[in-house]
Amino acid sequence: MLISFEGIDGCGKSTQIELLKKWFEKKGVEYSVFREPGGTDISERIRALLLHETDEMDPVTELLLFSAARSQLIREKVIPLLKLNRIVILDRFFDSTTAYQGYGRGSADLKSIQNLNRLATHQVKPDLTFYLKISPEEAENRISAVDKDRIENAGSAFFKKVADGYDILAQNETRFHTLDAAIPVDEIHKQIRQIIETRLQS
Repeated sequence: MLISFEGIDGCGKSTQIELLKKWFEKKGVEYSVFREPGGTDISERIRALLLHETDEMDPVTELLLFSAARSQLIREKVIPLLKLNRIVILDRFFDSTTAYQGYGRGSADLKSIQNLNRLATHQVKPDLTFYLKISPEEAENRISAVDKDRIENAGSAFFKKVADGYDILAQNETRFHTLDAAIPVDEIHKQIRQIIETRLQS
């Protein structure tokens, strides 16, 4: 089973993934976790370039680099693990590209981005996508004290477009489970557990 976590920066994805890891460990469930971009040597090098090693980048270049990092991760790590029936958790997947580079940057038209996503994912799709929905204002408050990377520094207008994009995706994709990221962390985790348990039982 492939589980992805989505949402704008500051929504609490990393916290929920850590709680999910601990829950799986208590249950004796084997799992693997990868972040996007990243997860392989090539993908981590691309991550450094995308987020930390330059201040300026053409939007199309950004789109293609994210997709290149994803392709390497899916082919090298994710597909082999899924063939072993391992649960794989992704901290971001192709929905991030649609929301950030599509709705946020306007790097390309949405149809072209969807085609690129299919190519970069080798047609792998999540079984479950948890969308942690939060206002851009609240997200900004959460990350205001941390050192921001190039994407996090994109500004409030950008993140409003990204959030709107995620909302559209959530309305159109049945695999999306929208969770209120402003409620207590433990309550969000409880909801995630319940959804996963229902899926595993079926």
